[in-house]
Amino acid sequence: MALLTVKNLKKNYDGSPVIRGIDFSINKGTCVALLGPNGAGKTTTLRMLSGLIRSNGGSISFEGLDYQTDIRYHIGYLPQHPVFHSWMSGKEFLVYVARLANLDKKTAASRADELLARVGIADAKNKRIGKYSGGMKQRLGIAQAMIHQPKLLMLDEPVSALDPIGRREVLTLMEELKQETTLLFSTHILNDAEEVSDELLMMHNGEIVESGPMEKVREKHRVDKINVVLQEGFIPDEDLITALPSVIRTEVARGVHHIFVTDTKQARDELLQLIQAERWPLERFEVGRASLEDLFMKVVDS
Repeated sequence: MALLTVKNLKKNYDGSPVIRGIDFSINKGTCVALLGPNGAGKTTTLRMLSGLIRSNGGSISFEGLDYQTDIRYHIGYLPQHPVFHSWMSGKEFLVYVARLANLDKKTAASRADELLARVGIADAKNKRIGKYSGGMKQRLGIAQAMIHQPKLLMLDEPVSALDPIGRREVLTLMEELKQETTLLFSTHILNDAEEVSDELLMMHNGEIVESGPMEKVREKHRVDKINVVLQEGFIPDEDLITALPSVIRTEVARGVHHIFVTDTKQARDELLQLIQAERWPLERFEVGRASLEDLFMKVVDS
């Protein structure tokens, strides 16, 4: 069942369209990744959903609410660059936010303690936020977005500015949170979407170019590929590879030849025969499906 439904949503800046009439829905209990390169319109979309900016057309509806109801009471939002009062402790900040959300003092304190433990920073609840690491601040930001028990939690690029340790901490937390709430997060890091999300919304130039459950989108745009690594310094004749009947195209990145094919079994046999016949110094040969990045590039280019 759809928790949030968006129809023909538009946004213009200085007369130029930024969001070009997008349609999508988010089902209860799912984790949805809003994918796209920088400038695709992800942040603008989330800011409209959160009520921070107004659209220039279209509608946003929430399950069980009429169009006049303010849906912000049902949404938790963490911006890409959250701002905290650095002189406050983590608990003081959460109590402050809870009071702004009209929770009474006792409930605010209880809810703050509960969430600090939930996001894994209870030991630092009395520590000043200015002393928090990047990962701890993101965890605190997620806690503040959940303080009023929203039905939909929205995170804008939640790990893009973190170091590897902080990134892993927040991704692990998101993996846990998606078991208990509906989650929508934006990212341009495709591996993160692949790791955490159940469904995808792919944005490009202000439009939704593909959407749906991860595996269905993969199957719809399935591109098989074979990765070949040859001895360092050896340069094969790429024309011999692309001339094979099953090969669509090839790419070379960091010494790995990514060979996109129409039929994995046929391509495997053809490539191994070619490598053997030409006596190429093979070091690694991998058969596997294309990554989410490969899939996104295919959708955007189509």
